[in-house]
Amino acid sequence: MPEDGMMHIGELADRTELSIRTLRHYDQIGLLVPSGRSEGGFRLYTESDYDRLMLIRRMKPLGYSLDQMADLLRAIDRTHGSTEAHAARAIDDFLADAEERREKLARQLAAADEFIRQLRETPLR
Repeated sequence: MPEDGMMHIGELADRTELSIRTLRHYDQIGLLVPSGRSEGGFRLYTESDYDRLMLIRRMKPLGYSLDQMADLLRAIDRTHGSTEAHAARAIDDFLADAEERREKLARQLAAADEFIRQLRETPLR
């Protein structure tokens, strides 16, 4: 049984709809390292780990690489340290990039909607 406020990898996988294999991979590459281990060596995660993982999950459909995800997480971690100004600039850059990616996706979605409308109006249907 996990310690208070901690969850096993299976619970985190269920909550985030990610596979256990993905979570283990993220741990192996240092993208999301568990906050602790049980006496038996099982990975234990906190709500903070869950929040970080949800940030990662939201970046994935926007086409960010694992390295870019790690860069953002490092910048977020540095906002409380001596390199705060540099971290804030990095986060601002990610924000601008995410807004551009969103605009591109919105244009693609509008094009898909138009395509569907045209197909529905095709007289051969």
